[in-house]
Amino acid sequence: MAERMSPRERLQATLRGEPTDRPAWSMWRHFYDTEATPEGLAESMLGFQNTYQFDFMKVNPRASYHVEDWGVTIQYSGDPHRGPTIVDVPVKSPADWRKIEPRPVDRGVLGDHLRALRLIRDGLGGRIPFIMTIFNPLSLAGDLVPSDQDLLRHMQEAPDLVHQGLRAITETFVNYTRAVLELGASGIFFATTSWASKDTISPEQYRIFGRPYDLQVLEAARGAEFNLLHVCGENNMLFELGDYPVHAVNWASTSPSNPSIAAAAARLKPALVAGISREALVAPTPDQALAEARRAREESGGVHWALGPVCSIPTRSRPETLAALRSFITGSA
Repeated sequence: MAERMSPRERLQATLRGEPTDRPAWSMWRHFYDTEATPEGLAESMLGFQNTYQFDFMKVNPRASYHVEDWGVTIQYSGDPHRGPTIVDVPVKSPADWRKIEPRPVDRGVLGDHLRALRLIRDGLGGRIPFIMTIFNPLSLAGDLVPSDQDLLRHMQEAPDLVHQGLRAITETFVNYTRAVLELGASGIFFATTSWASKDTISPEQYRIFGRPYDLQVLEAARGAEFNLLHVCGENNMLFELGDYPVHAVNWASTSPSNPSIAAAAARLKPALVAGISREALVAPTPDQALAEARRAREESGGVHWALGPVCSIPTRSRPETLAALRSFITGSA
C-alpha cells in the first residue's frame, strides 16, 4: 500500500495506473437555485467540496452557460431541484446557422464563468485539481435548435450550413478551453451529452459532424494535467471515442446498454471514472450505492480507476449516502 497521498498525488497515480493509498473519487451536481451568478456557483461548488472532500472537482457550470451568448434564453424556476426552462433558441431554420459566429470568451456568460473559475481556484488554494465542463461542439449545436430532430434534419438538408455553425462553435471553445487552462484549471471535463449515443445519431454521422470538431477542442487542452471525457447516456459510443487524447473516461457504467467497467478496463487506455448510478444516490439507504462501489472496485481491479457517478448526480441525492461512500473510499466503513 502506498504511503498517504495528497489528492493530486492520488489522482496522478490513478491516471498512471500506479498503486494508491486509497481510491480517488469525486461526485458532481447542479445547484439550480444558486448557479445563475459567478459568486453563487463558486460558493456552491466550494461548499460541496468542503463537505465531502473529493479528490478532484468537476465544476458544474450553469446548465446552459455554453449557448446563452449565442441567443439561447432561459428562465430559472427558483426550485433547487428543477433546472431552467429554455424560452427561445436562435437556430430555427438551416439558414439561421449563418448567424452563429465565433464569440468572445471573456465577456457575457462565458466571461462570467471565467470569473467563477477564478473564485473557485482561489477558494481551493491549490489543494485539489479542478476541471471545467466543456461541451463538445455537436452538443452545443444541439442546444441551439428547438430539438435534436431539428439538428438531424438540418444535417440532411443543409450539411454545409451546419458545418459552418460547428466551425464557429469550435473556434469559440478552442479559445475558451485555452482561457480556462490559463487561469489555473487542471483540465477539462469534455461532455458529449446525448450526441454520442447511438439512440440519437449513427457512428457514421458522428464521424462527420462530431469527431473532427471534438479533436480540435481536445488539442487545445493537450498538455493539461487532467482531461476527462464524459460519454453521456444510454447505448453510447464509448469505444468509438476510446482513442481520444484524454487521461480518463466517465460514462454510465451501470447501464446494461453500455460497456461495463470490466469491458472498458480491458479495451481502453485512459483511466476509468465510474461506478455509481443515479438511482443508488436517491435510494432510501446507502446499500445499493455501496454495493455498486464494491463492484466497480472489483471489476477495475482497484487500479487505473476512480469512483465516480454516471453523470451529474440528482439534486435529491441523500447526504447519508454520499457520506457512506466517503467512508467506503477512505476505508473507515
